[in-house]
Amino acid sequence: MDPFTLFFMLVSFLIFFTCWKLITTKTEKNLPPGPPKLPIIGNIHQFHTQSPHRALRKLARKYGPVMHLQLGQVSTIVISTPQLVQEMMKTHDLNFSDRPTNITSQIFFYNNQSVAWSPYGNYFRQIKKTVKLELLSATKVRSFSYIREDELKRVVKSVETCIGTPINFRTLASQTVNNLVCRATLGDVCKDRNILLDTMTLIMKTFSSFNVVNLYPTLQFLNIITGKKAKWLKIHKQLDGILETILEEHRIQEGSSQDHEDLVNVLLRLKDTGAFEFPISDNNIKAIILEMLIAGTSSSSMTIEWAFCELMRHPQVMQKVQSDIRATVKGTTITDSDIQNMHYLKLVVKETLRLHGVPILVPRQNQKDCNLLGYHIPAKTKLLINAWACGTDPDSWEDPGSFKPERFENSSISYLGADFELIPFGTGRRICPGINFAIGTVECILSNLLYHFDWNLPDGVNPQDIDMTEVTAISTLPKYPLQIVPISRPLVSYAPGGTLVEP
Repeated sequence: MDPFTLFFMLVSFLIFFTCWKLITTKTEKNLPPGPPKLPIIGNIHQFHTQSPHRALRKLARKYGPVMHLQLGQVSTIVISTPQLVQEMMKTHDLNFSDRPTNITSQIFFYNNQSVAWSPYGNYFRQIKKTVKLELLSATKVRSFSYIREDELKRVVKSVETCIGTPINFRTLASQTVNNLVCRATLGDVCKDRNILLDTMTLIMKTFSSFNVVNLYPTLQFLNIITGKKAKWLKIHKQLDGILETILEEHRIQEGSSQDHEDLVNVLLRLKDTGAFEFPISDNNIKAIILEMLIAGTSSSSMTIEWAFCELMRHPQVMQKVQSDIRATVKGTTITDSDIQNMHYLKLVVKETLRLHGVPILVPRQNQKDCNLLGYHIPAKTKLLINAWACGTDPDSWEDPGSFKPERFENSSISYLGADFELIPFGTGRRICPGINFAIGTVECILSNLLYHFDWNLPDGVNPQDIDMTEVTAISTLPKYPLQIVPISRPLVSYAPGGTLVEP
C-alpha cells in the first residue's frame, strides 16, 4: 500500500471517528423541532444548495418558524417569520449579539477587528458608532456626491459606445459600484486598486466556498494538512502589503490641502487625534477598510442587477420609473436632491430589496442559555435569520412572490430595521451601519442608467424568457448574467407626475 493511500485512510478514519463521537453524544433536550438528522452530517445535505434560503423556508413551513438544524458539529437555530424575529429582537437581541468565529474571518479581518465580525463589547460599540457617525452618516454620504457624479459621467460615456449592442449588465454594475466604493473609501491615491479588487474577490470566494472545518470546528488540523491555511495567509500577506501602502500614501498627503476626506483620511485623523475611547492600531483601520470595500461592493451591485432583471421582465414598471425619473431631473446631470424626489424609484428599490436583498443575514451566536417560545437554546448556538423568508411571508405580504413596487405606495414599512417584514440590512444591535451609503449608491446608479438610456432585450428574447434562477456564491445573483441592449434616449419630455409631453 503506497504512503499516500495509507495517509488518506488514516485521516478518513480519524475524521469519521471524531465526527461519530460528536454526533452521537447526548443532545440537549427541548430544542426546537427540525428535520431528522443523519449520522455524522446531521442536516448538512438539506442546507447546502444553490439557494439555501429557499431550502430553509421550505423546511420551516414543515417544522415551524423556529427550527433546529444540526450542521455537522454546529447546533443551529433558524428563524423564518417577521413575528419571531421581532420576539427575538425584543427579548434576546443582546444575548445574540455575538458572531460565531471562524478561521477565515480571523485571518482576513485581523483577528475579527471589523464591525461585522468583532465580538460584542466595548470595541464593537466604539467602532460601530465611529462608522455610523463619522464614516457613513447621511452628511458624509452626501459629501461623496462629486464622486458619484464624476463616475456616472464616465459610465454614461462608456455605455454610449455600446448603443444597439448587447452588454453584460453584471459587469457594468459591478465595475461601476467598485469604482464608486473604492474612491469614497481610498480616494484617488491607490495605485494597486485592480490588484486590491482581485484580492477582495478571492477573499469573498473563500468566505462563500464550502469548508468542512466550519461545520466541524474541532477538525482545525484539516486546514493545515490540506494547505488551505497557508494559502489564506499568503493572500492576507499580499492584502496587508497593499493596505499598508494605502495608509502610508495617505499619511504622506496628510499635510497637503484636500477638498474632500475619504474614509481612510477620516480613520487616520481620528486615530491621530485620540478621538477613540479605546486606542486603535493600523491593523484595526485595515480591518475596517477591507470591510467597507467588501460590504459596499457585492451587495450593492447585486441589488442593481436584480432591479434591472425585474424591470426588464415588467415593461410597464420600467416605463413608469423612467417617466418618474425623467420628469424629476431638470438638467443633464442628476443631483442628490433630484434623487430624493424620485418617489417611484424608491418604491422599486424597496421592492427589489424585499425580493432580492441579502437572503440570510450574517450569523449570530448567543452568549448564554436562553428560552425562545418555550424552547431551550444552549449557549454558543448559531442563529440564522432568513430575511428573504420574512420578506416573502404570506401572512405579512399580499401576493408575496410578485414584483409590485406599488405595494409600498401607502405603506410606512422601511428597511431601517424597525419593520421586521423587511430587514435586508439586518436589525437590532448588529444592523448594518452602511445603509445610507448602500442606498445612495444603488439609487444613483439606477437613476442615471434609466434616465440616459432606454433598454431592450436582445433580438428574440422576451421578458418572460429572463431566467430568474438564483445561485448563491459570493452573492445571491441570477444564474445567468443579464444581457441587455442600451438604446439612445428619445427626445421627449415629461410633465410632473410622469405624463408624456409631445415634442
